[in-house]
Amino acid sequence: MAYICNCTKIAFQLRYFIKLAYKGTNYHGWQVQPNAITVQELLNKAFSTIFRSTLEIVGAGRTDTGVHAEEFFAHVDIENEFNPQEIIYKLNGLLPDDIVVYDIFETTENAHARFDASSRSYEYRIYLGKNPFLTETAWQLINTKLSTKKMNEAAEILKTHTNFKCFSRSNSDVRTYNCNIMQAGWKQNDQLLVFHITADRFLRNMVRAIVGTLIEIGKGKMTLDEFIQVIESENRCNAGPSAPAQGLFLTQVTYPKTISKNE
Repeated sequence: MAYICNCTKIAFQLRYFIKLAYKGTNYHGWQVQPNAITVQELLNKAFSTIFRSTLEIVGAGRTDTGVHAEEFFAHVDIENEFNPQEIIYKLNGLLPDDIVVYDIFETTENAHARFDASSRSYEYRIYLGKNPFLTETAWQLINTKLSTKKMNEAAEILKTHTNFKCFSRSNSDVRTYNCNIMQAGWKQNDQLLVFHITADRFLRNMVRAIVGTLIEIGKGKMTLDEFIQVIESENRCNAGPSAPAQGLFLTQVTYPKTISKNE
């Protein structure tokens, strides 16, 4: 008796992490949107063109319109074997000059660029003056006097709280407003003032709302006691205005070493 095998070849996908960076000036953020150009959309198109298959890139999070990322990670599932350096070269040839792919590496099958991130770090850059070369990458404050000392004292207060609903975009669809802020503070180098903040997670618009409120303190329009009351109120209306998008940079995303097959 003859046996006929109807076996179908199974294609196994491998998961890869992508390390990239982008200047967000020309984009409506990371996430794909209807009728707007985004970083994710262009990355999807570039990967799909090279691999001749529809590929969906999953990012470490979403950045708003005009926000930049000096370090960003995403993941993608690919069936084909390939030379990472060759693909990086082709991707950077297809992508515009304000988006760059630095690395592609194989990871574990369940590793997730967004959900496995241990921490994220942001910088917000303020230029105390007018500089035509920084119009797209810093918030320029002209003839503004700020107390960096008071702003740093307020930044320390952030680390003693966990609920940051007062700094979250209204009507955000999240299960919790709790975030663990590990580091927050200002550093000044001549006319450049930079706010550094690291946390396990961030709410939408959170960093810009924090910066806008800290500027109110620096100007003397809000006291430290009032700042504490704002946080405890859990009401966005009580916090200061959001700082403009162009000064915000995602600077680092960290992951457990176990996500990489090279470890």
